[in-house]
Amino acid sequence: MIEFKTLEDLIARKGEEVGVSDWLTITQADIDQFAQVTGDMQWIHVDVERAAKGPFKRTISHGFLTLSLVPKLMAGIFEIKEPSTGVNYGLNKVRFMAPVLSDTAIRARATLMDATPVGENGYQFAWKIALEQEGADKPACVVEWLIRRYR
Repeated sequence: MIEFKTLEDLIARKGEEVGVSDWLTITQADIDQFAQVTGDMQWIHVDVERAAKGPFKRTISHGFLTLSLVPKLMAGIFEIKEPSTGVNYGLNKVRFMAPVLSDTAIRARATLMDATPVGENGYQFAWKIALEQEGADKPACVVEWLIRRYR
């Protein structure tokens, strides 16, 4: 894990890859729980027997489940020691480029694209995050995520 003393220390990395998270396995149990919470019971996610005969030969993660793991994965990449509050400001772009197969690990590769002042004591950080799937040639998902941090 990378430690930054201040927001300005992170801003100094603008335009650079800041880091890569540890691998996190998305299990069938994770997929089933997400399906229950969201009501998305599509067979490709929750019917193991039917999915075994489908296009991917097993179940796949919901795209939104994969996307929802971005904050958890990012939290494992870096820490800002200076007291501040982070607020999710939204997404500019999300592309699901490949399915995440059940019981497969993903990780986040984070690049700080931009950092701009917001008000008197905040910054907006624009991140490009590639969610890589273990053993795959291309990312499962690419996200442009905006986070605001306030002192």
